[in-house]
Amino acid sequence: MTALHVRGVLLPGAEERDLWVVNGRVRTRPVPAAETVVDGGFLLPGLVDAHCHVGIGPQGPVDLDTAATQAETDRDAGTLLLRDCGSPLDTRPLQERLDLPRIVRAGRHLARPKRYIPHLGIDVGEPERLPAAVAEQVEYGDGWVKLVGDWIDRAHGDLAPLWPDDVLAEAIAVAHAAGARVTAHVFGEDALPGLVNAGIDCIEHGTGLSDEVIAEMARRGTALVPTLINIENFPDIAAKADKYPAYADHMRALHARVGDTVGKAIEAGVPVYAGTDAGGGIEHGRIVDEVTALHRVGMSAEDALGAASWAARGWLGWSNLDEGTAADLLAFDDDPRKDLAVLRAPKRIILRGRVVR
Repeated sequence: MTALHVRGVLLPGAEERDLWVVNGRVRTRPVPAAETVVDGGFLLPGLVDAHCHVGIGPQGPVDLDTAATQAETDRDAGTLLLRDCGSPLDTRPLQERLDLPRIVRAGRHLARPKRYIPHLGIDVGEPERLPAAVAEQVEYGDGWVKLVGDWIDRAHGDLAPLWPDDVLAEAIAVAHAAGARVTAHVFGEDALPGLVNAGIDCIEHGTGLSDEVIAEMARRGTALVPTLINIENFPDIAAKADKYPAYADHMRALHARVGDTVGKAIEAGVPVYAGTDAGGGIEHGRIVDEVTALHRVGMSAEDALGAASWAARGWLGWSNLDEGTAADLLAFDDDPRKDLAVLRAPKRIILRGRVVR
């Protein structure tokens, strides 16, 4: 493989740097006869979608070829690292393809019967079975386990938690003992205190966060991936819930205050990362829309960019552009910190040390 050379301001810093790429790795010392593929502008560690679903489409599970196309769409938008936050499809074959983004798999959603979208997750059955199910998903995934924390309870007519607090504490402890982290889908208010107090590592969506829970998350360092572009669908979800008026009203209320809710979490110092919830109702390749949405609710442009790049990579255990690290990077003519729209048109995408474009 031909050695590559890139030059530009290495974000989030302010200094122009020279980097070389050899065998998919970054080198900081000159490599003779390297081909210069970027000469000037700005260099950015590859974008991250911290909540997506490779293997899910609008009608449910998809085949492996369709999942590969989803991953290609993300790659072409500059997203070079995906945290696949639950998929019914075994996407491990896609991890072997050098032309696709790196995928960190969270295994299958863990839910209870009739308390999640059909065919997407595993029906655990009785709550007491959750710790054993978590242990199985630790073995199957890549260091993450995904719980469904709340969903509509049709007997109740509104969102309600799926798991007792003591079971959550035991299940999360099982994952932590095995070196894995746990995250949970949560829309409403009631499930959040139990999840956070049980030591969960991340909350997905989090539209029901109270000031008290936000403060506890900040104290513990519990992360939040708010998936703001997915929350835009709440009014449509409510409009289709005629049989459950309390649930419909609740979803509208959560949608109405999401900007304030996430803004408070950012201000409190909760670690917040960018995730689109692509798959199902959200198209792949929309990470820039999520970055823009985070900026709109209170993140500085630089922090919103970091939430989908250097900060998110570090959170997921991937290094940035240092000596010996993976050569996954984007190049731009202009500084995306000054105008996030710049992210929509990278002049160069390099994945695993190979020029994608």
